[in-house]
Amino acid sequence: MPKASEIKKNAAIEHNGRVLIVKDIERSVPQGRAGGSLYRMRMYDVVTGGKVDETFKDVEMLNFADLVRRASMFSYIDGDEYIFMDNEDYTPYNINKESIADEVLFINEETQGLSVILVDGTPVAIDLPASVELEVVETDPSIKGASATSRTKPATLSTGVVIQVPEHISTGDKVKVNTEEKKFMGRADK
Repeated sequence: MPKASEIKKNAAIEHNGRVLIVKDIERSVPQGRAGGSLYRMRMYDVVTGGKVDETFKDVEMLNFADLVRRASMFSYIDGDEYIFMDNEDYTPYNINKESIADEVLFINEETQGLSVILVDGTPVAIDLPASVELEVVETDPSIKGASATSRTKPATLSTGVVIQVPEHISTGDKVKVNTEEKKFMGRADK
């Protein structure tokens, strides 16, 4: 059983008889208290899809839920559902767009290294690879010789997400993006 301080994003925990997926964690240290940190977690109920906000002390013990990660690939969109296909047995997994709204900003048909998270056989979330390669579809013109500066400019990528890129990047370039921090990592290998 992990402590609340050891829980990471996209972990599945059992709490109050429900299975919850952790979507966001905020750590706070109350002033003047001898106690430890507090972890405020925004979670989604895997059955109802409802949001749950809970605060835990850092030493509070939590239970991991039984979940399975299946290597998959993005297949297509059907209304409000994103359809993923299992890489081994080609099982289709339908996931509601709302429950993976942050993740869909980084995926397209070419994205490798995706996993669909299943709880009791039901697809509830996706796990992104640490980095993805996406094409820049719109940004200000590149500035010659700007690679030596640390100034950045906004760039819209092929999935619609906007990140900050160095001034030497231009429209049509493929870039590597850190999916957790939503940051530019470098040019993608051609």
